[in-house]
Amino acid sequence: MWPFGKSTADRVKDALNDQPRLKDLGLQVSEQGGTVSITGMVPNERYITLVKVVAEGINGVKTVDTSGVSFEQAAAAPAQATPAAPTPSVDGSTPVIQPTTVQTGNMNSSAPVSEAEIKEIEDSSKVAKAVLHAIRGNGELSDDPIDVLQSGKSVILRGVVDNDHELRLLEQTARGVAGVAGVDMSGVKVAEGAKELVKEKDTTSGDTVYTVQAGDSLSAIAQKYYGDPMEYKKIAHYNNISNPDLIHPGDKIKIPG
Repeated sequence: MWPFGKSTADRVKDALNDQPRLKDLGLQVSEQGGTVSITGMVPNERYITLVKVVAEGINGVKTVDTSGVSFEQAAAAPAQATPAAPTPSVDGSTPVIQPTTVQTGNMNSSAPVSEAEIKEIEDSSKVAKAVLHAIRGNGELSDDPIDVLQSGKSVILRGVVDNDHELRLLEQTARGVAGVAGVDMSGVKVAEGAKELVKEKDTTSGDTVYTVQAGDSLSAIAQKYYGDPMEYKKIAHYNNISNPDLIHPGDKIKIPG
């Protein structure tokens, strides 16, 4: 679940897969020190702009590198077939020539993104970025792990806040941004101590890191992050811990998604 155990790269990938134009392209995402690098193939150059604006709305993303994204060259449209001259029939009448249907390519969801669509997405992205900026600028919300995704002129918020007051404040802050038509809060949870639980990140992978405290157990740590003590098995496997009962204060444990 986000934000617990979801790296920045994983959350960017989720956001890309939530965008109908991008979900089936198989783009790869990596992150280091806040720089997200995206690689893969897109149908045309305009998609690169779309990839970038989606990634920029994710909490923790400082810059987006799309230099590894290439695009297909548009294939030349097939030439129209020249209809054959009609040949008189035996009885002297002129036969009717049926028109030939010429295929002009696949006109489905992989069709090129139009300039108008990119403009609409960019305008929507500006709204999402303004919401993220407003959240980061609020003293009570600035450290809460919140992602902002766009949906037209509405925004979708995902993440965790410490209490119900912050939940109301988050919605109020988002709705107060000029241009926001609606706010979807269904992906925001309340968890006491959320800020502390996601404060430390692995600089290479972007994974959430927990420092073991005296008296901790893997099951107690799993309860904090997943709300289920039995998820300790996932944590143990991810960190190559052969004996789940043997952890020590000061150990750094990565929290898997």
